[in-house]
Order: sequence, then structure tokens, then C-alpha cells
Amino acid sequence: MILQDLHVHSTWSDGKNTPEEIAREACARGVRRLGFSDHVYAPYDTDCCMKSGAAAAYRREIAGLKEQYRGRMDILCGVEQDLFSPEPTEGYDYVIGAVHYLRIGEKYRTVDWKKEILLDAAALLGNDIYAAAEHYYEDMARVGDIPGCSVTAHFDMFRKLNRDGSHVDPGHPRYRAAWQKAADRLLACGLPFEINTGAISRGCQDDPYPDGEIIGYLAARGARFLLSSDSHRKETILYDFARQERMARQKSLILLEEYP
Repeated sequence: MILQDLHVHSTWSDGKNTPEEIAREACARGVRRLGFSDHVYAPYDTDCCMKSGAAAAYRREIAGLKEQYRGRMDILCGVEQDLFSPEPTEGYDYVIGAVHYLRIGEKYRTVDWKKEILLDAAALLGNDIYAAAEHYYEDMARVGDIPGCSVTAHFDMFRKLNRDGSHVDPGHPRYRAAWQKAADRLLACGLPFEINTGAISRGCQDDPYPDGEIIGYLAARGARFLLSSDSHRKETILYDFARQERMARQKSLILLEEYP
């Protein structure tokens, strides 16, 4: 059973629990490797990220927990880096590369908060939701350019707000072509892809990122995968890992049990 979770958020960014509370819960549940991956500062996303200048203090707190739990649980200090964040990535054990926003000219529109904001992004692109999807996947294709990037986060987050299928058809030729082009670029970089259960734990989707079709496409081309909870509260550490691991084994996916 995989007992590693490297995509965990604390009160340093938009998580609900302190690092100490998370570490205590994880250790009690038998987690062997716990990775903190709070969102670095981004001036266009101040509600969800670290405060400006907070990175050094964040690393110090996680370093203290590493020592406190040494011999019982390995703790890593990572970071989730949005593509457009100007913050440096040095000094972390790993970097999760992500796209949470569409940058259209000087405007930023999030893809994972409210459908109205996503549709506003489409409005800026001629009311063409598939143009917005193409924009998103063009940016996802560049995640491997983030310095030190170790993991590709929630590859198809663009569909998070589309549970009812009301604004995007995942089978649309333009949508499929957009994600395939991005997938091919990231496969060439050699980065593993998350099987991210965050949308399930938050009730936004019934399956992880990426969806089954994309996982199949990636697997056929030799992709490696990493189970991630994208936890924002201590109760969702390792969320749905047992089921996802079982399905991954059945599909003969290359599943990383210890990474990086």
C-alpha cells in the first residue's frame, strides 16, 4: 500500500490545518513520507498562496518537523509553483508544477474556483470555451519549464467545474487535440503525472485528475504516475489512495511508490 503523500497544503497557503497538526495526523495514520507543498507567493493569487517573503519561514518550520519526526516518518519540504509565479524554486526538496490561471493579456482568470470566472476567460477569447481550453493546455505544456519542476500537477484541472458537462465536451476534437499536444510535450520532459484525488475529496468530480482517457493515453506512452491527495485539510491525506492504487495496478500503470 502506498503511504506517501506529497501534495499537501497547510495554513501557510490555503490549507485548513497547521503543518504540526497535519504531521501528527499523518503519523498516526501510518504515513511513511509526507510532503508539504504549499502554494508559493503569486501577486495575482493572494487569497490562496503564501504571503510575500514567507518562504524562508515556511522552510524553517518544515525543517523543524523533519527533525521532530525523524525515524518515525520522513517529511519533505516541497512547493506548488504556479506557472506564472515569479518566486524562485531553490531550496525545496521538490517542486510541483501547476497551472491554476489563464493569463490573457494582463488579466488572470482562475480555472478552479468559479465557473463564472472561467466563462469570463472564454468571453475574453471571443466567447469560445475551446479557445480557453487550448490556452490552458498550451500553458500546461510549459510546466516542465518551471525551474526544478519534479511533478506535473492535476493535468486536466480545466474540467474541474464541468461535472455536469454544461460548458465543455471532453470528446470535442479541439479539446482532445489540445490536451494531447500538451501531454506529448510533458512526456518528452520525462515528468511524472499526478493521479490527483483532490477534486473527488472536494465533491467536484467523481474521478481523479487526469480522467481515464488521458491516463490511458499517457500510460500507452510510458508515463509514470504519482498518487496525490492535493489535501487542504488533515482528514483528506491519502484520500482514496487504496482504490486508486488498486485500479492503477489493474491497468498496469507505472506507479511510483517513493518519489522523489
